[in-house]
Amino acid sequence: MKFLPVFLRVAARPCLVVGGGSVAVRKVDRLLRSGAAVRVVAPDLHPDLQALVADGVITHIDGVFTADMVRDCVLVIAATNRSEVNADVSRAADKYNVPVNVVDTPELCSFIMPSVVERDPVTIAISTAGVSPVLARLLRARLETMIPAAYGRLASLISEFRDEVKERLPMSRRRPFWENVLQGPIAEMFFAGQDKLAAEHLRQALEQADSSPRVQGEVYLVGAGPGDPDLLTFRALRLMQQADVVFYDRLVAPALVDLVRRDADRVYVGKESDRHAVPQHEINELLVTHALEGKRVLRLKGGDPFIFGRGGEEIERLTEAGIPFQIVPGITAASGAASYAGIPLTHRDHAHTCIFVTGHMKDGKLDLNWDTLVKPRQTIAIYMGVKAMPALCAGLIEHGLAASTPVAVIQKATLAEQRTLIGTLESMPGIVEREHIQPPSMTIIGSVVKLHEKLVWFEPVNAEDRPGSDIPPVSEASQG
Repeated sequence: MKFLPVFLRVAARPCLVVGGGSVAVRKVDRLLRSGAAVRVVAPDLHPDLQALVADGVITHIDGVFTADMVRDCVLVIAATNRSEVNADVSRAADKYNVPVNVVDTPELCSFIMPSVVERDPVTIAISTAGVSPVLARLLRARLETMIPAAYGRLASLISEFRDEVKERLPMSRRRPFWENVLQGPIAEMFFAGQDKLAAEHLRQALEQADSSPRVQGEVYLVGAGPGDPDLLTFRALRLMQQADVVFYDRLVAPALVDLVRRDADRVYVGKESDRHAVPQHEINELLVTHALEGKRVLRLKGGDPFIFGRGGEEIERLTEAGIPFQIVPGITAASGAASYAGIPLTHRDHAHTCIFVTGHMKDGKLDLNWDTLVKPRQTIAIYMGVKAMPALCAGLIEHGLAASTPVAVIQKATLAEQRTLIGTLESMPGIVEREHIQPPSMTIIGSVVKLHEKLVWFEPVNAEDRPGSDIPPVSEASQG
């Protein structure tokens, strides 16, 4: 993040705009909407600015810019068509520690004017750090269609009740109260133009909340998918924004954790083979304990919680404790990895069935039903199989699969750092060792792997071009 997003109070405070053309008109308008005391310095003024001067709305300094003009201002905007003047404004602002924006010149700016969705008193600002103002405007247009104009009136109503809610409800109950208001019938009344009825129902809701027993906690068991945040479900994202505390796994990408509500407590409970940050039975008890405290608890798991995610064990404990819960499925790693590698798990000409298997080793051995795995026209999708690759491949060959059976290993599937390596049962153990493949990785075995070269569509970013990345470049190993 190159710029800190802030909202600056400028009402009745001096702000300077250098320039008198059409660009300056837009900047002056934005400042006036915020109540600023605007000064414009320019030898000539656009007719719209002349009208504002005549009406006494802004002050005009007739002449050229000098550095001392910024001294008592709270911010400065350079909006001239002369680069040397804009550079002088930027240097003067830096000298006097005044925030400065130079239109279309990000390198001279200490702040950027964002695209804005205005629903007074709600304001949504969008910035691309000056890289693409057009993209910011497109995002603004999309948000404009999604956010009803009534949100501003709704915010004003909330402000009328805010002090009373703070007085009557303890802090732990305020957020759930407001979320029920904003996501329920009261908000819908407002959107339908029934402002008075909405206010009456808000009053009733507060009186009922004041006399109701303690808020019941709840657990959200959410599948985070294979890694790419765009693959989250809408429901998952909504619950992530409501949670008070989140317990997340090692396979949950940092970008996904960042989508959780900012002030939620985050607790890492990741597990690796033979090394658990928090044992499973302790995770189960943590979910119960926090829910009994009235908190909304998010259990965020990579992939799908019910496919090798131990979600069943967790909801068994929640059921025993009488804790309400919701389950949100996620895209499982096998589906995500196969899709992004261009490998269909089933295909009329290659595989009629697909089986999901965990390659977790116990006491250095794989305990698998080999006869079930070694079937014709079947795809084998193996979770957590990288460390067991030599034993896995040897076992499949020993029980009847040809050594030339195609194998794909997809590391960090769906992310920019994804790597897809292609080999055979005979060659893949050596490829994994040579390429230093680590979890999270998905292994797919079967004839469908042959389709990768023809169907691959996803183009991950080469790790060599990513500063600070420790992931090797994308590599396609030969089947030989």
